[in-house]
Amino acid sequence: FNFFFFSFSQYPFELGLVAAFVFSTLVCLSRLYTGMHTVLDVIGGALISAVLLMLLYPAWDTIDHLLLTSPFCPLFSIVVPLVLCYNYPKLDYYSPTRGDTTTILGAAAGATVGFWLNNQYAAPAYTSKSFQPGFPLVTSAMVLMLARFFIGILVVLLTRWVMKSMVLGALGYWYKFPIRDLPARRRLEVEVPYKFVTYSSVGFTATVIVPLLHKLLGLM
Repeated sequence: FNFFFFSFSQYPFELGLVAAFVFSTLVCLSRLYTGMHTVLDVIGGALISAVLLMLLYPAWDTIDHLLLTSPFCPLFSIVVPLVLCYNYPKLDYYSPTRGDTTTILGAAAGATVGFWLNNQYAAPAYTSKSFQPGFPLVTSAMVLMLARFFIGILVVLLTRWVMKSMVLGALGYWYKFPIRDLPARRRLEVEVPYKFVTYSSVGFTATVIVPLLHKLLGLM
């Protein structure tokens, strides 16, 4: 995935290649450190990823078009990652990797649905207009960038806090455990839905709600 992402980046190929290699290496080492995978697992996963990259690269434009236009995209983007999270490899002891994977897939699912929705309603793109006329261009651009950043991060963090509290509260009521009970929150039937719903909401907010708020505040 990292190599696939950097193949579409605007950075020089060599820089993207190095960044993808470093990031992938760190992920592999973290999997070994947490005991989730063996060295053979990591090597096998890298080979599978390389094969998938070669097979899917020519069809990426088609896949991208389907994700933005197909009426089944929201259902597919939510159901498939959620099923994968529930069928994550099980260990005899707790490992944070399942929760981390659920967080990543949840955020990606929410963002994918957000991109699809933006495409359906032709959401306006960001422009480089000055935030305050009369200021130098660099100053105006910096003020605009900082305003977008802090408003966006505030809304994202607020979404995370609200959704996490609501989902954990509902699951705690359903499964009869206190919210602060850490072992209970690590159970499969609790960890997966609470993290998936929380971070899919974060992904959706970042791609839909934040741009709409920026437009409302005149920061587009």
